[in-house]
Amino acid sequence: MNFIIDAFKPACHVSVTFADAKLRKQVALKKENGQTEMVPLFRSQDNIIGTVSVEPVPGRKVEHKGIKVELLGQIEMYSDRGNFYDFTSLVRELDIPGEIYEKKDFPFEFSTVEMPYETYSGINVRLRYVLKVTITRGYPGSIVQFQDFVVRNNSPSPSINNSIKMEVGIEDCLHIEFEYNKSKYHLKDVIIGKIYFLLVRIKMKNMDLEIRRRESTGSGTSTHVETETLAKYELMDGAPVRGESIPIRLFLSPYELTPTYRNTNNKFSVKYYLNLVLVDEEDRRYFKQQEITIYRLAESSEQAEAL
Repeated sequence: MNFIIDAFKPACHVSVTFADAKLRKQVALKKENGQTEMVPLFRSQDNIIGTVSVEPVPGRKVEHKGIKVELLGQIEMYSDRGNFYDFTSLVRELDIPGEIYEKKDFPFEFSTVEMPYETYSGINVRLRYVLKVTITRGYPGSIVQFQDFVVRNNSPSPSINNSIKMEVGIEDCLHIEFEYNKSKYHLKDVIIGKIYFLLVRIKMKNMDLEIRRRESTGSGTSTHVETETLAKYELMDGAPVRGESIPIRLFLSPYELTPTYRNTNNKFSVKYYLNLVLVDEEDRRYFKQQEITIYRLAESSEQAEAL
């Protein structure tokens, strides 16, 4: 009986170690089971260097038909779970067919890897980067081990960043003008603006500013859109009067934002909106939405902007 049980146990332990693991920044990555794992952070054009270790179970050997490591960039639609679209696929052969009796290390290197898209985990889609180690065998089957890592790419500050200024209202009842200091914000930025009440003939109860994320997947008639409210900031509690001005100062750093992603690999997009919500005393709600662009700025640049 023990022999039968042992036959279905893994023949070896496989691990992946990054060469600069102790120096490289570690970030949290949420797994499919909801748990969080700390993994190394890379950027496009980085070298990905490390070692694959194969350690047979004591008293056993590993017969194989070759060992390889693949670097994969994949997109998975949750409506088609389990099927991955590979946009990056690189492979390194580590060993020719043979037998392994004791722990053996196999170094690997992927130089200046093009990783154009960021790691993303959304409502209906995820984009991931992974190292996949495969020990090819016949019976009882190949051994496969995955090692995730995260990719984030910085963007320069936009050369043109116009302010947003709009007038909205209901004829002869309400007329307001709102202004935001710019239309493009980095992840640690501050939204600064003002709201002017030019005409108020409706009894207003309160006014909020929301940050909304809109994730769209698919294309054409199969497009699926999900919108979630990430932040809600109370601007006013009570009735405004004509000529009143309300300042806006909303810090983005407390919220879990990503950059804006436009048509990533023709699979999905992520956009952000500022949504102004006014509620009158009869609980009628009035909305005005404006798209903004979010981008990732290098940390040193963020500190310089803050100064």
